[in-house]
Amino acid sequence: MQSPVTGLNQPPFGSARPASPPPRAMAAAPASSGGAYSCETAAQTREWMEALAAFLRRHRPLLEAHVVNFFKDRMWEMVDSEWMECLRQEPVESLLKLPSGCVQEHWPTTLQEFVLTARSLVLPREQKSAQSLVPDLHVASIGTVLAQGMNSKKKHEIESLAAVVYAVAKSHGAKTVVDVGSGQGYLAQALSFEYKLPVVAIDASSHHASVTNARAERIKKHYAAKCVEKQQLTIPRTVTCRVLSSDTLAAVTLDACKDDHDEHKTKACSEESPQIQEISRSCPPLILAGLHACGDLSVNMLRVFVSCEQVKALVSVGCCYNLLSEDCCEETNSCPGFPMSKAAKLCDLMLGKSIRDLACQSAERWRSLTKDIAIQNFDIHAFRAAFQMVLDRYFPEISKLSPSIGRQGKALRRQRLQKVVESHMVMEKTDDFSCSTSKEQNMNSNEVDTSTYGVEKRLADTDHGECKKFSLFRDYTISGFGRLGCGSVEDASLLEIWKDVQPFAEHIGPFWCLRAALGPVVETYILLDRLLFLQEEGNPVEAFLFPIFDPTMSPRNMAIIAWKLSAEA
Repeated sequence: MQSPVTGLNQPPFGSARPASPPPRAMAAAPASSGGAYSCETAAQTREWMEALAAFLRRHRPLLEAHVVNFFKDRMWEMVDSEWMECLRQEPVESLLKLPSGCVQEHWPTTLQEFVLTARSLVLPREQKSAQSLVPDLHVASIGTVLAQGMNSKKKHEIESLAAVVYAVAKSHGAKTVVDVGSGQGYLAQALSFEYKLPVVAIDASSHHASVTNARAERIKKHYAAKCVEKQQLTIPRTVTCRVLSSDTLAAVTLDACKDDHDEHKTKACSEESPQIQEISRSCPPLILAGLHACGDLSVNMLRVFVSCEQVKALVSVGCCYNLLSEDCCEETNSCPGFPMSKAAKLCDLMLGKSIRDLACQSAERWRSLTKDIAIQNFDIHAFRAAFQMVLDRYFPEISKLSPSIGRQGKALRRQRLQKVVESHMVMEKTDDFSCSTSKEQNMNSNEVDTSTYGVEKRLADTDHGECKKFSLFRDYTISGFGRLGCGSVEDASLLEIWKDVQPFAEHIGPFWCLRAALGPVVETYILLDRLLFLQEEGNPVEAFLFPIFDPTMSPRNMAIIAWKLSAEA
């Protein structure tokens, strides 16, 4: 029977090769102020972005590759065969270091150049103290009451970000903090109780506002009990509003901050953009803060900072690049989330959702994975790509819709697969219940299910490890059918597809690592576009990109820190 895996009509990626190999292994350092690229001035940022755009354009096929179509489109064939042959023989540990710029001396020269060039173009991600920007910075440790409900990642982020926001606010005369995309209010409450700053917390969820208020009241009681002298304690004012534009954010911000001496109460606003009223003289100088404000929310913060006189400073850490609106990719408003800067618009480099999603790949997270977890992740990608083959053959109408199984389904499947793997390990130790044993049991049975026996017979002819892999794939497929509301497919048919694709499954790990190496390059381009948008304002604004979190704990660790210079300066 002809294999259902079809071909790609594309030249191999990385096929041109210089003759002589490099003398030794290398590891590229990320771009920095002391390296090839800098973003201290608008001109330098533009130069860096031009180099990034040229690199991304060269490797667009790899950027746009969707791993769910790995088997269907024979995606390993878009990579130079010498690269793939080399990487598929590498230990998993070496593959996991590839996105960090680590290469081996025996790798093909062009492969080394690809990895090292990608790494040399990215922003430095190692956490730094922001004292070089704000000398008065002091990071306070959050106590157990304020930290209640936070995991170690969130506590690390809140401690670091709250200290920077307070120091920037103090240095530049901002009196009230506006926490944009406040979630459950962790940052707002740290700023309010630990740093004694008035805070307005804006979030789209009324549930988050309720949680924030209830949590703040509990914390207030604790702090009140500790106070020796009478001290007025205020809790963050919560505002529930779905921010659809920078105009909406500006209007809501100014309205909520008109009188910060009022008792802090929850306020809800319409989803429609209100008209910006004349700025009240009672509205204090503001600083906008955002911890992983999602998609366009981070972008709208930058626009409000530029356009609103009362906003004196900004500290923003973005995330969810896949949710950004993009000019020319979707029907958007006149102010899309990407691109922002004039230079990027003229460059005309479009990304699309799939490439923006790749920007969330973290080299630090890849490097910190264990071998077993990495193999499990590669297996899950293989199962998903094989599942797509099942959909194409048996449910083509669903496959055409490019279905997303979803993050919830992915998490459940990971848990289920982990349990199955663990159970197989226990079975191996307690009972050598191999495929051949299953075959013998079925042959000795008087009532043999012929379809089941057919599958067991074919499995008996395969490696025991592959027998287990098919079992995992079958479980994955059943879970996927449940998520999509599909019917079922017989095990024999699933086995046929699995046997067709299994010989190529070993290519998925190397392929994913090559794509992951491009993720930080895409993120760097998006972040530099935002920085350049501020730099294009000229002298009134100073703006910086700064890694304020440990990237292993918090991969989205780059903060945009900006303030307006006073007329005297």
